[in-house]
Amino acid sequence: MALLTLLDAHLAYGHVPLLDGTGFALEAGERVALIGRNGAGKSSLLKILAGLERPDDGTLQVQGGVRRVYVAQEPVFPEGATVFGAVAEGVAEAREMRARYEAHAEGEDLDALQTRLEALGGWTWEQRVDEALQRLALDPQADVAALSGGQKKRVALAQALAAAPDVLLLDEPTNHLDIDAIEWLQDLLNAWKGALVLISHDRAFIDAVATRIVELDRGQLRSYPGRFAAYEATKARELEDEALANARADKLLAQEEVWVRKGVEARRTRSVGRVARLQQLRAQRAARREQLGQVSLAVDAGLPTGKIVAELTDVTMRFGERTLIERFTATILRGDKVGLIGPNGVGKTTLLKLILGELEPTAGRVRRGTNLQVAYFDQLRAGLDLEATLVDTISPGSEWIETGAGRKHVMSYLTDFLFSPERANSPVRTLSGGERNRLLLARLFALPANVLVLDEPTNDLDIDTLELLEELLQDYAGTVFLVSHDRRFLDDVVTSTIAWEGDPAFGGRPGLWREYEGGYSDWKLQRARGRVAVALPTASAPAAPPAPAPAAPPKPRTKLSYKEQRELDELPARIEALEAEQAQIAETLAGSEIYVNEPQRVAALNARHAAIEDELMLALERWELLGNR
Repeated sequence: MALLTLLDAHLAYGHVPLLDGTGFALEAGERVALIGRNGAGKSSLLKILAGLERPDDGTLQVQGGVRRVYVAQEPVFPEGATVFGAVAEGVAEAREMRARYEAHAEGEDLDALQTRLEALGGWTWEQRVDEALQRLALDPQADVAALSGGQKKRVALAQALAAAPDVLLLDEPTNHLDIDAIEWLQDLLNAWKGALVLISHDRAFIDAVATRIVELDRGQLRSYPGRFAAYEATKARELEDEALANARADKLLAQEEVWVRKGVEARRTRSVGRVARLQQLRAQRAARREQLGQVSLAVDAGLPTGKIVAELTDVTMRFGERTLIERFTATILRGDKVGLIGPNGVGKTTLLKLILGELEPTAGRVRRGTNLQVAYFDQLRAGLDLEATLVDTISPGSEWIETGAGRKHVMSYLTDFLFSPERANSPVRTLSGGERNRLLLARLFALPANVLVLDEPTNDLDIDTLELLEELLQDYAGTVFLVSHDRRFLDDVVTSTIAWEGDPAFGGRPGLWREYEGGYSDWKLQRARGRVAVALPTASAPAAPPAPAPAAPPKPRTKLSYKEQRELDELPARIEALEAEQAQIAETLAGSEIYVNEPQRVAALNARHAAIEDELMLALERWELLGNR
């Protein structure tokens, strides 16, 4: 028998049904990933399964004695609560039952209390709380209000684990967690013996945890056993079949509409049955809920930057006694797509600010490129005014937006991001988390930018939008800096990775950062090899040092000719002059005067800007060649 069974459920907000006569069953030990578009009703469905909300119509059947625990996307705790007190709320009923049993109140049925206590495990609730705190590495005396978002999510998970439920319901459990914490959570949930229903858009996380995928699409639940890759293949076939079926139905309806509008002779001879079928076709077409549209993403890459976006040489950054970055060297070129990986709080944002010039290093040198136009996606959505309307957020004071694809009306632009015209004048506070992220992307892409800084852009975005964002960033001509905990997103987008490796357990030191080619999977493989190399010397007895190999004779340096030496001496001044000329052209093109007074010069200046890039590359390569001889 199923632990939970939802029968013929209906739920609607406004005129759009979120649940339209749908059903769902959860068996013991199942791990179900609930996916779907933003606003499809996933969180509402999860709350119905948790017993926190009721559907407009339909029935939820719960097997007798089944305990359910729901962990919200943004957990809320009582003011002034300690971590221990918050986690102990997960065993509140067991605590109350034991207190009543120990009080021996007059008229209390001690046998019934004892039976309930044993069912809840109430005799050992302190041990369960302590075990949950240890498994999640939490300080029991810490103030919950002072914790980060990731730490608060850990407290909520500890509270759920201490309750030892039969069914665990998680809404976006990976939000605010770094990659190490997500992998730790994967292991925790895979060891979990109870049933699990989770909402997530993290495809790698779903693949690692779920045994079945359930999609909420246009009010209906569709079940797909197996991993996410199997779901993707099956879903693609279903959408193709649905499109063909709809096309055939529309063609038949069009033919019948032509027939019924024929002349008097046709109307005299038409059959009652054919007219009835036409009416049925009309009703089916009116009741059909089309597949939701796709977000239309495009970004204006602006004017090109210099070939080098940033060059860091032995950069160190300290705040008091704390070292966040220690002697880091890297070169970021135009068009690079760089992922930043590391636990929360190790300095990813600080490193970004150093690269972009918002901070100056304690030691070392940062050389930044010319003509940088930076657009920043804020993880905390601090740039959104919750009382402003969607229109004012995207284009304050104007009805038009200039994008890479040309001039566009703000209403049409909002429609590209799946915001209906009816909602254009609604305040931002009425949007869900995913919709606010989509609004931020709309505002970000309305700005011309040749450098995109995306700080956790994938939080709350549905899978379809994630895949479209991946395609956009892959085709984007500018430079991308990406901070994300979505491992598949990193693999699909970035070309290089800057990773924090300051863990002393694996030979790291404070502030150690390294750059790797490739995405998350490439970095993980190389990191694992490095950790094995660190562990090997301690796992075996030290071997006798090998005899030193004879030193190779140094490669003789070729003496430069007089002409080559003179060329080498003149190259630094030539490179500096080219960079100065390029900066002047970029400044001219960034202003508005030339487009008003001398528009005929714009094409020539753009061509010269591009030609200088080629001349600079040749000069730099020649300088390196001559300098190494």
